[in-house]
Amino acid sequence: MVRFCTAMDDDLPRPKGDAAAALAKESLDPYSLAELEERIELLEAEIARIKAHRDNAAAHRQAADALFGSKST
Repeated sequence: MVRFCTAMDDDLPRPKGDAAAALAKESLDPYSLAELEERIELLEAEIARIKAHRDNAAAHRQAADALFGSKST
């Protein structure tokens, strides 16, 4: 069965066990100091990407609320 994503899918809860949860469970013991530093840099870059996306989504939502009114009223 083919499932197409729609805008309504955004309202559904995300499935448990995403990539961040898997990373949090991974043992860090086998990593060298250099590998840990590299991992920190990658994760910090991902955090910056997520924050930028969040900020863009918030700005988009504010613009929509200003144009169409807030859903909470």
